[in-house]
Amino acid sequence: MLHLIKDIADSFFNFLSQDPVRPSIPHDKRVGPNRDVFVLKDDQEVKAITCVSYQDTIPTTENELFAESTQPTVAVFYTIWSYAPGAGRQLIFDSVKHIQTRQTNIQRFVTLSPKTEMAKRFHLKNGACVFKENNETVNYEYINNHVIDFQGMINENQNSASR
Repeated sequence: MLHLIKDIADSFFNFLSQDPVRPSIPHDKRVGPNRDVFVLKDDQEVKAITCVSYQDTIPTTENELFAESTQPTVAVFYTIWSYAPGAGRQLIFDSVKHIQTRQTNIQRFVTLSPKTEMAKRFHLKNGACVFKENNETVNYEYINNHVIDFQGMINENQNSASR
């Protein structure tokens, strides 16, 4: 089940202190206008967490993540971590679907990822492509139709496996 952390009073807010990707970003800076924190959970058990910033350009540095944007068209996933196998992938797809249905102005889904083998494997395995390699980061892009098709394929495969 997808849960959205809307403010610092949320019961899952303290999990942000476990962010292994961007621990230096203050927790209170992750929620607010043009920012979302998505949690994939079963009942009260957290499976994965991702943070998203909505921008009108694709950032290349952490400092650009929180630029004020009046007409955001880009969802930037800047951190993701999971506590269960496959939960990170599921959270990306569920978050994209949530954003697509509630924020029709968002046209692109990209990441601001560290230059690590782990990030590269995760995003390429889950259908993203390298959009741009920066000095300290990499922007991967999830193409809308590909994300939807890939999600449908996962659901179809899961349904086939349960028969």
